[in-house]
Amino acid sequence: MADPMRIRAQAAGDKATVRVLMNHEMESGQRKDAAGNTVPAWYIQEVTAAHNGKPVLAAEWGPAVSKNPFLQFVVKGAKAGDKIAVTWKDNKGDSRTDEATVS
Repeated sequence: MADPMRIRAQAAGDKATVRVLMNHEMESGQRKDAAGNTVPAWYIQEVTAAHNGKPVLAAEWGPAVSKNPFLQFVVKGAKAGDKIAVTWKDNKGDSRTDEATVS
């Protein structure tokens, strides 16, 4: 299982800015190791986010996204105390879901 995501959600007015740092190696499948062997592709394919259980973001990623990707987005209608859940799934079938409370 991958390391937890670092999620921060801060309310300002009727919106909340959500910042997510995902821990993932994100291999493109084009790099070679020290022995000259191709490192297999391993990257996040799907990212979703939910505000109090209601989907607010869906994204499809590919091998061009950098290692330990950072994602920022704004959720309208969010207020302090609301829950934001972020989920990713990678091309090897691994997935991770973490949740934060809007402050």
